Amino acid sequence: MSMNMKGSTMKLIIATIKPFKLEEVREALTELGVKGMMVTEIKGFGAQSGHTEIYRGAEYAVNFVPKVKLELVVDEGMADQVVETITNTAKTGKIGDGKIFVLDVGQAVRVRTGETGLDAI
Repeated sequence: MSMNMKGSTMKLIIATIKPFKLEEVREALTELGVKGMMVTEIKGFGAQSGHTEIYRGAEYAVNFVPKVKLELVVDEGMADQVVETITNTAKTGKIGDGKIFVLDVGQAVRVRTGETGLDAI
């Protein structure tokens, strides 16, 4: 099995968003042509740390708030459009809307077939 990248460059996009925005973001990314993503329920804090918030009917001091983490690998040529789509779709204009990080991907392998690079995503 060759680990040849065939000259392709891939980006890993990691986004943290508010949980209620997940379905809307997923639909927008699917329309854009994103074929798959990993979704994890997480807890985190950022600029909103240290205030009180109502969650599921109870008020509590925010240490960690529920978030959803999306991880997707795309062709470098799609990365800016994916970031823009997530930003526009996930934004509520309120604190805690999330963050997006874009990283280089050195390699991808589809376990079932051994396909590599962009063929694996």
